[in-house]
Amino acid sequence: MPTFQLISFKICPWVQRAAIVLREKNADFEFIHIETGNRPAWFQAISPHGKVPVLKIADGTALFESNAIVEYLDETIAPRLHPADPVQRAFNRAWTDFLPSFTAALGPVHSAEDEQALALALDKLPAIFEKIEAALAGRTSAGPWFNGSAYSLVDAGYAPFLQRLLIVQKLIGAAPLDDFPLLAAWARALVDRPSTHTFPPAEFESLFRAVLAQRGGLIARRVQRLAAVG
Repeated sequence: MPTFQLISFKICPWVQRAAIVLREKNADFEFIHIETGNRPAWFQAISPHGKVPVLKIADGTALFESNAIVEYLDETIAPRLHPADPVQRAFNRAWTDFLPSFTAALGPVHSAEDEQALALALDKLPAIFEKIEAALAGRTSAGPWFNGSAYSLVDAGYAPFLQRLLIVQKLIGAAPLDDFPLLAAWARALVDRPSTHTFPPAEFESLFRAVLAQRGGLIARRVQRLAAVG
């Protein structure tokens, strides 16, 4: 039996964050997929908030919340993805704490009902993107990752959402990342890294488009039209 079981909705980005860290550490794990609308009683019993991911470890303990899970994994399995320097480590933790603000800015883009709502949502992205662009500009070593040459938990946290943003850009006919070259390069590097992927990229894009199609709104209508065309 694998050392870890990762309980998941199939393409949940917060689960993907935990899976990336497990893969970066070459940890032995398996997915246990459950349905969003049919959460079994055994899952409700081990997930106090009713959310994924949940990580079951070998002794049967169930850990919940992606941030707590990845911190546990980083403390217990080499290689460490947090920087050794305590100041840099605190800096990285602050940027993982910024992740909900980043994802909240992307949500209205995904759910915009019409072109006007989409334009308004896109207009709000630069205020978020420029903060990350500035952080990337302040790196002290060369390299494609958030800290430069060393891959970190910050990279694992943002990778699922930047992967989705690159797909959404194709569907909306706009590329908000283009005005932020460091952020765009970071996104491409993360998508090119094997640990980012639970599914082959084409399969993932198909799954993600199906999720978008179910949400309603402008992007959903575009996905449905593209599917009809084949």
